[in-house]
Amino acid sequence: MFGALFARRPTAAQRYVAIVVAEPAQEEVQWLAKEATGGDEDRAAWELRYLRRAIGLLVAQRDALDDRTASAVARELAVAMQADRHVAAAMVKVAERQFNERLSAYREMMAMRGLQDTPAERVSRTLLLLSGSTRVELDAVARGAALVERWEDEAEQGLRSSFGDARMSLPGGAPPERREG
Repeated sequence: MFGALFARRPTAAQRYVAIVVAEPAQEEVQWLAKEATGGDEDRAAWELRYLRRAIGLLVAQRDALDDRTASAVARELAVAMQADRHVAAAMVKVAERQFNERLSAYREMMAMRGLQDTPAERVSRTLLLLSGSTRVELDAVARGAALVERWEDEAEQGLRSSFGDARMSLPGGAPPERREG
């Protein structure tokens, strides 16, 4: 009787992916359009979508207690990208390829060690360059790094709320170590 009213409860991966596919704020889109895309707000929005999704997947890969978590997140993220109303059906493969290229670049920037800048600064600089910036200003890197850090924090919180808190499984409730550059 109530079956149609109470649809299947979303999985943890679906709840998490709903967080990381949230649209960037118009202010963020306008900032990136001004800094890197020559005023093209559509491209800026796509670059920010790719960034947020990549951060979400990278956080799931880094912080999840169970290896299956990142796989489930990747599967649900692929489903969400295929259903994205911003992508024309004929362009889904292109969007997936572009996302994977950016995911690889951001993963590499987060993994680099021994440099003076932070992983968030490296990811920010990469965002700006991939978005078309020909000259990367320090204030733009700083603003992008703040965005990266905020989205990373949101992804970490979303992962905990969707899948459970990894700290509960560690001795003394210690937080998982965060790898910095």
